[in-house]
Amino acid sequence: MPGRWRSNVRQNVLFTDPRTFVERSSVAESCVRKLGIHIPALVDDVSDAVEAAYTGWPDRLYLIDREGRVAFKSPPGPFGFKPERLEDSLRAITSVH
Repeated sequence: MPGRWRSNVRQNVLFTDPRTFVERSSVAESCVRKLGIHIPALVDDVSDAVEAAYTGWPDRLYLIDREGRVAFKSPPGPFGFKPERLEDSLRAITSVH
């Protein structure tokens, strides 16, 4: 059975749903490169365990403090994807100004 196609035509990103972690990692690398993402990107396993735990879909930014608590959780993307808000929270918890 063929996989579903996903795309972002404007940025020339087109792929089928990956079935393995290796395939998913390859898609993530391609998206990071083609979309010009300049922050670290992590790849969830194919069971989407992290997405289920943190409701990270479609994209979301989290800051985990030194005690392991969520110190910042952005609204869902794409409209909530604002790295500068994460930076402000990081500065606040580290007292870097």
